[in-house]
Amino acid sequence: MLRYLSTSKRSFILMGLLLLMAITFETLQQLFYIKRFQLGVNVSFWDVLQSQSYRWAIWMLLSGFLAAFTWKKRFEKLDSIKGYSTYFLFVVALVLFNIFLISAIQLILNEDPFAWGSFFNDYIAFFTYQKAPIYTLGYIAIATVLHLHFANEQLHIKIQELVEIKNTNEAQYQKLIASNNDKTQVINIKIGNKRKIIPIENILWIEADDYCVRVHLADDKTYAMRSSLKTLEKKLQDPFLRVHRKAIVNMKMAKELKVTPSPFLTLSNNTEVPVSKSNLKTVRGFIS
Repeated sequence: MLRYLSTSKRSFILMGLLLLMAITFETLQQLFYIKRFQLGVNVSFWDVLQSQSYRWAIWMLLSGFLAAFTWKKRFEKLDSIKGYSTYFLFVVALVLFNIFLISAIQLILNEDPFAWGSFFNDYIAFFTYQKAPIYTLGYIAIATVLHLHFANEQLHIKIQELVEIKNTNEAQYQKLIASNNDKTQVINIKIGNKRKIIPIENILWIEADDYCVRVHLADDKTYAMRSSLKTLEKKLQDPFLRVHRKAIVNMKMAKELKVTPSPFLTLSNNTEVPVSKSNLKTVRGFIS
């Protein structure tokens, strides 16, 4: 049933159960002492609970300061002695203040005259021995539950942020896939110890030259590149077209196709590139 509840509700239920267990245990303990040492007659569980109800009310009221302290420390990890010590010292201070308050209230309820000596010896010492252990354990339990609750909330926030980042990146990735393909936009040519980056729109045509290729540019410059036409054909996108077993042409740079017994393309710089008969149909289809 608890698995269907939110994290906050589960945390509050757990703290409520811990509080109920602490109050029940402490009340039964007091009832045992009363009956064992014959400190009262016909004293019931509810009588003991009622007599000390104001003490637990103060304990719960002060636990609000512990909740605020834990909230303030929610971004800090308890992975060092300093972190644990900070919580422990705050709990100890809270317990001491709690004991001082209930001692003062009990003194007033008993209508005893106030004297520092008797106040510390008869009240502070008594309630420290009687209440300090259970109060300390209760505050530690609450601090632990709250810290885990706040840490869980931060973890959920981080997970949500990561999910949003993942979705955003996935959307961008799909958008890039839709708008781009795996074709290259530049050619990288090694010249000595340097690399020449050539945008593909500056290329007129590429010519096979033994185990290399020669890249002819629109500015009449030519660069040798260790590659094959077959490899470059796979990388280059339209309007690059394989027109011959020894030539790839940027069809944007072609201005005329001569269909003769030996067809050829005339490029923008008047270079004539042969077109094989097996590729003539492809070239015609591209032009049309």
